[in-house]
Amino acid sequence: MEISPGTRASDAERAQTVELLNRHLADGRLDLAEYDQRVAQVYATTTRDDLGLVLSDLPKLPKVPGEKAVRSRASRIPIWQRIEAASWVSVSVLVLIIWGTISLAAGEFTYPWPIWVIGPWGAVLAFRALTGFESGRSCRPV
Repeated sequence: MEISPGTRASDAERAQTVELLNRHLADGRLDLAEYDQRVAQVYATTTRDDLGLVLSDLPKLPKVPGEKAVRSRASRIPIWQRIEAASWVSVSVLVLIIWGTISLAAGEFTYPWPIWVIGPWGAVLAFRALTGFESGRSCRPV
C-alpha cells in the first residue's frame, strides 16, 4: 500500500476547487472538455497537493464579496432535492390534468386516483427534506 505524504483533502475542499474551476470556465480560461476532465480529476484526488495541481496553471482568483452569504442561502436546499421537487410538481400537474380530462369526458368526477401518485411520493420527499435522510446530515458523527 502506497502512503501519500500530503494531507488528505476533504469534500469541502474538493467542492471549493470545483467552484474555482466553475469561475475559470465562466471567465473563458477553460473549455468544457478540459473543465470536465479537471472536475473528474478533483473528485479522484486524495490529497491537498493533488488539488493544487489541478489549479496550478490557472491564475489566482480574487475573493468575491458576499460570496459566503449567497452560498449559504443557496445551499439550504440541495440541488438534488430541488430537482426531485420539480419532478414531483411536474408529474402531479400532469396526472391532475389527465384525471380532469377523464372526469370531463365522463361527465362526472371519477375516482381521484392521482392521490396515489401525488401523496406517497410527496410524503417521501417531505420526510427526506425535513429529516435530512440521505443527505448525510443525519449520518455524520458529532
